[in-house]
Amino acid sequence: MPPGERLRVYSGGFLNKRIRRILTLAGWRVTTGWPAVGDHVGVWGRAGRAYRGEAVSRRTSAALVRIEDAFLRSLHPGRSGDQTLGLMIDRRGLYFDPSAPSDLEHRLATGDWSEAERRRAADVITRIRDAHLTKYAATDPGLPLPESGYVLVIDQTRGDASITYGGANADSFGRMLARARDDHPDRPIVIKTHPETTNGHRAGHFGQADLDARTSLLSGPYSPWALFDRASAIYTVTSQMGFEAILAGQRPVVFGQPFYAGWGLSEDVTQPPRRGRTLTRETLAAAALIDIPVWYDPYHDRLCEVEDVIDMLEARARAWREDRRGYVANGIRLWKRRPLQKILGAVQPITFEDAPEKAADAAKRQQRPLLVWAGKETAAHRAAPELIRMEDGFLRSKGLGAELIPPLSFALDDLGIYYDPSRPSRLERLMDVPLSRNDRRRAERLLDQLLAAGLSKYNVGSATLPELPKGHRILVPGQVEDDASIRLGTTQIRRNADLLAETRRQNPQAVILYKPHPDVEAGLRPGAIEAAEADMVLPRIDPVALLEEVQEVWTMTSTLGFEALLRDVPVTCFGAPFYAGWGLTQDLGPVPDRRTARPDLIALVHAALIAYPRYHDPVTDLPCPPEVVLSRLQSGTVPHPGAANRLLAKLQGVFASQAHLWRR
Repeated sequence: MPPGERLRVYSGGFLNKRIRRILTLAGWRVTTGWPAVGDHVGVWGRAGRAYRGEAVSRRTSAALVRIEDAFLRSLHPGRSGDQTLGLMIDRRGLYFDPSAPSDLEHRLATGDWSEAERRRAADVITRIRDAHLTKYAATDPGLPLPESGYVLVIDQTRGDASITYGGANADSFGRMLARARDDHPDRPIVIKTHPETTNGHRAGHFGQADLDARTSLLSGPYSPWALFDRASAIYTVTSQMGFEAILAGQRPVVFGQPFYAGWGLSEDVTQPPRRGRTLTRETLAAAALIDIPVWYDPYHDRLCEVEDVIDMLEARARAWREDRRGYVANGIRLWKRRPLQKILGAVQPITFEDAPEKAADAAKRQQRPLLVWAGKETAAHRAAPELIRMEDGFLRSKGLGAELIPPLSFALDDLGIYYDPSRPSRLERLMDVPLSRNDRRRAERLLDQLLAAGLSKYNVGSATLPELPKGHRILVPGQVEDDASIRLGTTQIRRNADLLAETRRQNPQAVILYKPHPDVEAGLRPGAIEAAEADMVLPRIDPVALLEEVQEVWTMTSTLGFEALLRDVPVTCFGAPFYAGWGLTQDLGPVPDRRTARPDLIALVHAALIAYPRYHDPVTDLPCPPEVVLSRLQSGTVPHPGAANRLLAKLQGVFASQAHLWRR
């Protein structure tokens, strides 16, 4: 399409900034006024104001373009205020109106897909299914489901245009329920309500009057994919869930003429016109999810592929699922509470309590998880019915946590915490899960992007190195000596001076380079030493630049060991950090017997950087996938706290140092 084709619009819906932006990026100049030669008229589907544009199109012969949401729209319905992530921009017709061909129908009827394109579509189906995504992705796959074997009947909202123009009407729903009962006289019938009915926005077709001894109504944020897995049969009129049922391997009975009917993948009560070609679920998905929609990335304000939308929507859905009950929080420092409320309290505000006992009691009363900073956990916290431990992630920020810079990533762990090997953690469980082909490819891409960008956990220090001594170089990273990973990390060596001395003893001919921990260098945490055993001390140096110049890393439990593994630098551990004990490191200290799996580096990357942590975008203030945080760090578009935070950080460091000296 030539850039800047003019699209004349006549309804207030096109004032929506997101819709206008997607249309602009797709090459349209959205405006109003009377069409000139070569202009197009844009209308929103078959909405109430579409008649205006339709009338103008008839009078001027300007070509009509119909616009609708794509099939992975958002977390919540538009009536809840959520913005769309994709549009169907149709020059031929409208995908849910079979009275005339649409761009989607034309593609399905005439398209030819290569083996690579079919594999890509199969991968997209797998990603959507595994992430439990649907048009409105605020679903909870953990909700209890009816026993397997039920017949699933799918309700829709009254007056929906896809029903009116899809060859059906309100009576179709009564006929559908009667047919389901007749076809399966001995099966329970489960009627799934529409999300907008559940949210109170629009009425559905079924209610209490339609129920009987074997018919029940299922209202709530249930995952369609979880429901499909247990259903023995599925009945629909024109719902998108019928499309998803096909992708799940089901063959729904269809009482309308939706876009997915008529291709040999459903049992159609009424055959739609023109259709007769037999498709596969992969080719159906290729057209409906890859070829026809225009997808939008709100983090970078650009068009994108459906895989990017899956990543984005998965991150948002995960945040909603984990946070929707709200939290009672304790052990959270005052400066962290505001950003934490913004990140984890977006669905339900967090209740902060200052005493562990009060927090545990409040969590019981409010039936919420108790959230505690992992290092602050006590026996009193464990009295709560559900305890969630929180820590920073491994791709944290541009700057130090001790400087009061909020994290861009964090881990929520219901089993333990990653740095405590004395008990299982959610990260350990993830290391035991075999990777799918999709997961492996994503982790490989993320690792390549991370290495190309030269990023690490804190992204501080100078990348300009002094001239290093020649020889076999071993990097010894200093740590904060009162860090929980050392206290709990089953190491016999707990001080930086002892770490250096033991490394020298075992490597008398090596060139030993010592890098102090940045929090210690900044005077914020204890751990400063003379480093007499080192051949060279390298303060305020970017660890990524340094890792390119060394042949080994010897550490207690430092995350710099993880950074080294990512860059194929051999690592020796005296403790049991999260990356030790899997066959990827030389372990000189005891590691948990339960770490029996032998994952490769890509599996470690997926667990530690994708599956375990959550990420928050500081620009849009939205949950996001790790790729977005990585791009923010790479581009430098990460807000930095002001002078007040830096002053508070310095005071915190003075108090920490004094406390350390007092303990000694």
